[in-house]
Amino acid sequence: MSQAHALPASTETRALVLEAKDRLSLRDCPIDETVGPHDVRIAIHTVGICGSDVHFYTHGAIGPFIVKAPMILGHEASGIVTEVGSDVATLKVGDRVCMEPGIPSPTAKATQLGLYNLDPDVRFWATPPVHGVLRSSVVHPAALTFKIPDNVTFAAAAMVEPLAVGVHAVTKARAAPGHVAIVIGAGPIGLVTVLAALAGGASHVFVSDLDDTKLDLARTLGAVTTVNVGREKLADVVKAATEGWGADVIYECSGSERAVAGIFEPLCPGGVLVFVGIPMSPVPYDVASAMVKEARVEHVFRYAHVFPRCVAMLASGTIDVAPLITRTFAFEDSVEAFEIAASAPKGEVKMQIVMGLDGK
Repeated sequence: MSQAHALPASTETRALVLEAKDRLSLRDCPIDETVGPHDVRIAIHTVGICGSDVHFYTHGAIGPFIVKAPMILGHEASGIVTEVGSDVATLKVGDRVCMEPGIPSPTAKATQLGLYNLDPDVRFWATPPVHGVLRSSVVHPAALTFKIPDNVTFAAAAMVEPLAVGVHAVTKARAAPGHVAIVIGAGPIGLVTVLAALAGGASHVFVSDLDDTKLDLARTLGAVTTVNVGREKLADVVKAATEGWGADVIYECSGSERAVAGIFEPLCPGGVLVFVGIPMSPVPYDVASAMVKEARVEHVFRYAHVFPRCVAMLASGTIDVAPLITRTFAFEDSVEAFEIAASAPKGEVKMQIVMGLDGK
């Protein structure tokens, strides 16, 4: 498989480059990516701004991943195939596609066991030292490139990557149809998890946050009750609505220490907690509260084996991500887009950058 990282210069591509913490530039960047027999080249159309992109911009690091050299940002993307490798039979030039951004080692034990997202050596776009895709084109393995139907827009296709996190979380929950769920955090990952939970059979979803504008949006997504935890206690609202029983599943999407502190209180006996958001530092974990309810606890790290299902749900209309796309920028305005995203304006969920290609 090809690897999306900078090599000695052979071509120049205009890209959004994180030069260092708090410093972005839109400039030509040397990239050498040859299309191998199992690869395709994709002209990038739309790229979503992810919280991890913003965190690298504002902090220069996420855990052990430290920006030590200029790096192109962006990993939520859609585009058009412009070149195919000699052994690629599943895609052709002109196909509209979205791409799974993590390239695992095919010989890694995790990959061979089907846990390819847990391969320690996975090369993930816009995770140091790997370049991202806010540039004109990228070479990527055909096996991780997925054709999108004509009725799925480039904007929606660029949402498959975050949607995959929510779908993976719901898959891990293994909840029965008709269950009651809680989603903590109404950011992009929280809201795609709401959509995934409803598509996965939840009869009702409680969504908590501090931002009323995001909660207003959450209520438009289906059978949703919102709770502003600055004014109400989540556990009280859930228990009042469930005759004191609690929710079958909790998806923790905020990464907030405050949210984790009492997280088992609104969970029903025998329920499941799925950690989706990654805390930036260790958080308290109440083992006794989990034990007395025999709670099952699951964790997700990115996703695995769900991109085709996400595309299928978008195509069928089972999931509509359009309401979550709240602002779009031209590629030439990429630096401004990141400055705005870093300010965390109220009501904004998913911002996207369009590279200027023709198409839906």
